[in-house]
Amino acid sequence: MAGEGMLTVPRRPTWQRVLWLLAGGISLLLGIAGIFLPLLPTTPFVLLAAACFSRGSTRCEAWLLNHPRFGPMVRDWREHRAVPLRAKQLALVMMTIGSLTAAFTLPRLQWLPAVCCAAVAWWLWHLPTREALRPQLPDESSS
Repeated sequence: MAGEGMLTVPRRPTWQRVLWLLAGGISLLLGIAGIFLPLLPTTPFVLLAAACFSRGSTRCEAWLLNHPRFGPMVRDWREHRAVPLRAKQLALVMMTIGSLTAAFTLPRLQWLPAVCCAAVAWWLWHLPTREALRPQLPDESSS
């Protein structure tokens, strides 16, 4: 019989797919905002969006995986379960700048962004670090 021995994943109910799609959309919007706002790190929100889309919409997941800016980040995460050192450093610098800015501009709640950013930074730095891929130079002795 065709398909014997193959594991099939049951389709989620529509209400669950809608919730996952909504969560993925919100995460992606926060990730995009993180490109411009120093308090929001882009990478964790894009990875969260990919996880949500994988549960809610194969079409949105495929779009994100094939996106020229976000796709490589998600594919690299899925393949290696590690974050490039450059992404970690950039996220830390941007969150620090944002937290310092908030400390001088927000009345009474100046500590809140710093606490949130510290939690994200702790999580991010405890993830495995992916070594940067170095381009291979042609062997100069062969010419």
